[in-house]
Amino acid sequence: MCRLFGLSAAPHRVHATFWLLEAPDSLARQSRREPDGTGLGTFEPDGTPLVRKQPIAAYRDRQFVQEAIECESTTFLAHVRYASTGATTAANTHPFEQHGRLFAHNGVVGGLAALDRELGDHHAPVTGDTDSERVFALVTKRIDESGGDVAAGIAAAVGWIADRLPVFALNFVLTTASELWALRYPDTHDLYVLERAAGGPGGGRHLDHAGSGRIRAHSPALAGHPAVVVATERMDDEPGWRNLPVGRLLHVGPDLRTTLHPVIDRPPRHRLTLADLDTHAAASQRPA
Repeated sequence: MCRLFGLSAAPHRVHATFWLLEAPDSLARQSRREPDGTGLGTFEPDGTPLVRKQPIAAYRDRQFVQEAIECESTTFLAHVRYASTGATTAANTHPFEQHGRLFAHNGVVGGLAALDRELGDHHAPVTGDTDSERVFALVTKRIDESGGDVAAGIAAAVGWIADRLPVFALNFVLTTASELWALRYPDTHDLYVLERAAGGPGGGRHLDHAGSGRIRAHSPALAGHPAVVVATERMDDEPGWRNLPVGRLLHVGPDLRTTLHPVIDRPPRHRLTLADLDTHAAASQRPA
């Protein structure tokens, strides 16, 4: 199953370490089990997105792992891909960038021909052949139609998809330089959030998330700054992890204030099960 990890320390820029090749719980080690691509998205001080990604297992490219070890940003978005739609190419590797926003997805959405027709001119930024990048393009289109309101655009895009396309899962994280949005829909997969006080529950602890052997993130800076983390699983023993309510959009603002917005209160009209997916897609969606 694809793995998502989003972190916001806004408004502070913090250093974080990702993907230590020698660490047993690192992203590189995980990519041996889920070998279709790895990516990390951050933002420069002027807000420019910076995406580092490879369409091959990170353990096969030591240079990529070394380049990705030390990063600084206000928000971070990491993804390990187990492909369900599209070839193992750079264009199909998450995260994707559109209009200064970054996006990564875990799930399967069908009906791509209908989705392409709905995109119209907004199909132009799509360079790959995944369902994920097309979903992002529809979100971008609806944000534009909503005058730049990200939450309204997400709600409109998700509602359109739920009513018209086959859906297995539509879990995603979207980031800008100062904000983060996350959605769990429907209840197929988990997506957890942790609102972490500076130093953790006891104070004074740096962030070191490596829970049960998935994406690993380490940040000494977060001993002194609060943060909000979103991940496909609980990544440590902190008691504050909670599963996102289905159909409610998490927004983490520039001041780390979190809100939940109702986005959709009904299941997909054409809900898929594992039995409906082809062998490759079904394998990509089974929990590790």
